[in-house]
Amino acid sequence: MKKILFIALALLVANSFAAKKVKSKIGDVDLTKDKDGGSVVCTAGFNDELTILKEGETEVLVKGPCGQGWVQKSKVEYVAALAGDKSMKLDQVDVVGWLDNPSAVFVLENDDIDFDGVNIDRDFKEYLQHTMDREQMEMHNNEN
Repeated sequence: MKKILFIALALLVANSFAAKKVKSKIGDVDLTKDKDGGSVVCTAGFNDELTILKEGETEVLVKGPCGQGWVQKSKVEYVAALAGDKSMKLDQVDVVGWLDNPSAVFVLENDDIDFDGVNIDRDFKEYLQHTMDREQMEMHNNEN
């Protein structure tokens, strides 16, 4: 039970630090000083990504390249986060591991001068003994 609560708490904390981004779905949108409208602080462009600072019931406080202000939720939509870099740098880390079957283990890097890569383009036509259409295969396997 404690593990489940810890995992749930960790997920909530991680989610709270993730910056939510929105962008306009109707064109250029005015950012206002107050929740209920008021004076226009700036106008965010259609392609500008805005970071949500605070959420209200029908409005959100956003910060963009032009400034910070309130905008109605109906005028914006959430932007999906990009997939980010999945690489890991092991410059100062000693990698130690054990295998059940002792053998040589190598880490290959693609930026090696002598690395030519592997060509996996294959043409399987030469391995085919004969051709059959679908109807012949179904009759052969008693599927018809």
